[in-house]
Amino acid sequence: MTSLPASADIASPDLPAHAIDAATAHLRDILGYAIEHGPAQRALVVYDERTGLARALVEAYRRNLPDADFVAFDSTGPDEVLARFRALVPKDLVVLVQSTNFRLEAFRIRVELFKLGLKVVEHVHLSRMPGSQSEHYIEALAYEPAYFRGVGRGLKALIDQAPMARVVGGGEELVFASPFEPAKLNIGDYSEMHNVGGQFPIGEVFTEALDLEAVSGRAQIHVFGDTNYRSNRPDMPVTIIVDKGRVVGTENATPAFQQVLDNIRADEGEVWVRELGFGMNRAFTRERRVDDIGTYERMCGIHLSLGAKHGVYPKPGFKRKDARYHIDVFVVTDAVYLGEERVYADGAWTAGPADDSVRIPG
Repeated sequence: MTSLPASADIASPDLPAHAIDAATAHLRDILGYAIEHGPAQRALVVYDERTGLARALVEAYRRNLPDADFVAFDSTGPDEVLARFRALVPKDLVVLVQSTNFRLEAFRIRVELFKLGLKVVEHVHLSRMPGSQSEHYIEALAYEPAYFRGVGRGLKALIDQAPMARVVGGGEELVFASPFEPAKLNIGDYSEMHNVGGQFPIGEVFTEALDLEAVSGRAQIHVFGDTNYRSNRPDMPVTIIVDKGRVVGTENATPAFQQVLDNIRADEGEVWVRELGFGMNRAFTRERRVDDIGTYERMCGIHLSLGAKHGVYPKPGFKRKDARYHIDVFVVTDAVYLGEERVYADGAWTAGPADDSVRIPG
C-alpha cells in the first residue's frame, strides 16, 4: 500500500460544516440518480483520512450510506481489502476516497472492480486540492441532470454530424478541418454503458478529428498539465502553433511548458494534437481552478491533449506501445463553432437547451 508521511495530516484542517453539508447533498444526488444505488444493493467505502477533503467526503458518505461497510485503507491489509471487494456481487457499490491513489500491488482497482460487475465512485488525488480548492471540488460534485444530460447529448449530436470545427480565443483560431470520431459522454448517464460509475467530479464530452492532420492554426493555452500532473498556469498564456496536427512552434512558452514538449518529442518524435474535449463542469473556470489536472479536466471550456496517446480512438500508424503521452492543455476560448453553428459563448455552452424534463426523483 501507498501511504503519506504522518506530517501530511498536519497541514490539512477539517472543512467547515457548510462544506460537509453541501457534499452530503451532492453525493445523495450522485448515488440516487447517476449511480442508481438502491436499498437492495450493498455498499463498501474504502477511504483514508489524510486530508480535510477526504474526511469531509467520508462523513458525507456516512450520512448517505448508513448501512455501508467502511474500511480504512491505511490500517487494513491489502489481502483484506481485496477480500472485501470479492465478497460483493454485481451491481453492488464501491466508493474510493483517496488523498493520493490507492495501490494494491498489480490490482488496478477501478478496472478490476468493473470486471466484477460492481458500480464504482472514485475520488482521487484529493491531497492536490488544499484550502479553498477543497470547496471548489465539492461544488463540482453537484449533479445537474437536466444540464449534463441535455446539453451533453446536444453537443454529441452536433459533434457527430459536424463537418469541421473552429476554436476561437484570445485573437487566435484553431481549425479542425475534418469530421470527428463519435463523441464520448461523461455526463452521469450509464444506461447505455457496460460499466456504471468512474472518477468524480464529472462533466465532459470528448472526441478527436477523424483526420488528425486536418488540424491547424493557433491556440492560447492558459493552463496545462505539468510533469507533476498538476495544473500549471503561466502568467501569460502560451501560444501553440499547429500545422498538420502537430505542434510546430510556440510563443511565450515557459520553461515548464517547454519541458512538457521536450519530453514528448524525446520519446515520440513529434507533438500530436489529439483529443478535443468539451468540458462541462461549471464549478471550474479559467479563474476557479484546482491543482489536480485530472479533476480540472472537467472545466467548462475547451481542452486538448498533446501527445500520441489516446486509448479510446485507435488510429492507423499509432502503436499503443509507442504512444506514451496524453497531456491536457486548456485553451483560452471565446467561441466554439461546429460547422457554422456557434455552441459556446460568454463562458457557457449553447448547444441545445438543458432537458427540463430530467429531474432528480423525490
